[in-house]
Amino acid sequence: QVQLVESGGGLVQPGGSLRLSCAASKSIFSFYPMGWYRQAPGKQRELVAFITYGGDTNYADSVKGRFAISRDNAKNTVYLQMNSLKPEDTAVYYCGLFAPSTYWGQGTQVTVSS
Repeated sequence: QVQLVESGGGLVQPGGSLRLSCAASKSIFSFYPMGWYRQAPGKQRELVAFITYGGDTNYADSVKGRFAISRDNAKNTVYLQMNSLKPEDTAVYYCGLFAPSTYWGQGTQVTVSS
């Protein structure tokens, strides 16, 4: 069983920045793609950013140019740097590991408000 633990969420003003982290409990992390998803109240979970084991990335159109996903395989950790945050970025953010089974973290709340 793989456990994923997110951290780094919080309350930030519009235009501010946050960095989310997701630490995996096992070293298999480095062999599989990872993603950050988010779910706002009343909405479906949506993909925010995705990174392959080799470091190729993909982003939702709504966050391109503002968010950056990266991974440190030596630390079994994936990051999401979020800049120029907007109120519509408010959501619970989840990291996912896409191995033969899919694993999810517990989520971390990001609130963008003045």
